[in-house]
This record gives sequence, C-alpha cells and structure tokens, in this order.
Amino acid sequence: MCFGKCARCIGYKLLILAFLCIVANILLYFPNGETRFASEHQLSKYVTCLHGIIGGGILIFLPAAVFIGLEHDNCCGCCGHENCGKSCAMLSSVLAAFIGILGSGYCFIISALGLSHGPYCLSAVEQNWVYPFTNASGGYLLERDRWSECREPRNIVEWNLTLFSILLVFGGIELILCSIQVINGFLGGICGVCCNREEVRSNPGEHSVPLFPCHGSSSEAQVQ
Repeated sequence: MCFGKCARCIGYKLLILAFLCIVANILLYFPNGETRFASEHQLSKYVTCLHGIIGGGILIFLPAAVFIGLEHDNCCGCCGHENCGKSCAMLSSVLAAFIGILGSGYCFIISALGLSHGPYCLSAVEQNWVYPFTNASGGYLLERDRWSECREPRNIVEWNLTLFSILLVFGGIELILCSIQVINGFLGGICGVCCNREEVRSNPGEHSVPLFPCHGSSSEAQVQ
C-alpha cells in the first residue's frame, strides 16, 4: 500500500528529528559545556520549558512509531478483507498525527519566543542577571555589536541563537510532516474502504455464504 510506505517514510524522519530535538534542548542547559548555570538557575525560562525534550521529542516518538508500523498493520480486518484492517490503521494514524502536531507546535512556538526574548545573562550595562534584549522583539539578532552586553555565560547569544534556531526549524519540519500524515491517513483510509467495496461488488460469489445462517434453514435442510 503506497499510503503505508509514505507513512513509514514520515515515521523514520520524525524519529531522527525527535532525537535531534532532545539533544539540542539538553545542550541549551549547558552553555559552553558548563553546568554551573543550570545548577544556579541562571538560564532562560524558555530553556526550562523542555520544548525540545517533550514537545519535539517524546510527543513525536509516539506518532513516529505508529507511522512506521502502518505498512504491515492490519488492526481490524473484517470479512476476510485485509484492506479493511489497513484502512482502519490509516485512519487511526490521524489521531497520532494530531499528537505530533501538538508536540511540534509547542516546540516551534517556544523556540520562537526564546529567540525573540533573547538570553538570560549577566548584563554589562545593568550589572545584574536580566533579559537585556527582551524589549527588542528579536531586533537584537541583527545587531551583533550588542551581543557583547551579555558577560556571562560567555557567547550565550550565539549559543542560544544556534540551538533555538535548530529547534525552531526541526519543530517546523515535524509540524509539516505530521500535517502531511493527516492528509495521507485520511486518503489512505478512505481509498482503502472504497477499494474494498469495489472488490466486494466485483466478487459477489465470495460472500454468498451468510455470516449468520438461520437455524430454521439448517433444520429444513436436515429434514430434507
């Protein structure tokens, strides 16, 4: 089934993206490989939202596993027709895709907010731990000369910019892939049901035996 192969391809891509999102979110906790900022709670509030670990990671593993198993899945075959079960599996994958959309959307939004508000750092101007770029609405990204306002952690602007951008892009790709699977799942389920009905119509003799034979008819046959 081509719809199942498409879903499986999406599933493998989501697995890779989910793993990379988890790694990127973990790295946000350790600027320049240092652990003291995490232990002293001197990180951006958007880092602790776990948007890459939970949203782009864990919530993506579930739909990815469902999609990968679709090509050979037959959850509810009926009347001896394999296509019926595959149609059921394809339609049920739409629910898993919505879970993926929820997780990837969360990852995408938090990453965008993290980029917009900027890092939490020791400001050279205010001599205190603040968000020095929170009022810039992301404009600081184009003003590289202002990045030196953050004294600690060192190079925190570049660190956050790189990792939040990665999470933003990966979250967006996950969102697109899960949205594609919603369409793929609907089409695969509907086409599978339609093809199954056409098969029944073209082979009426295969279903001439009633599923629930009457007791009366069997007794009459015995009398004869």
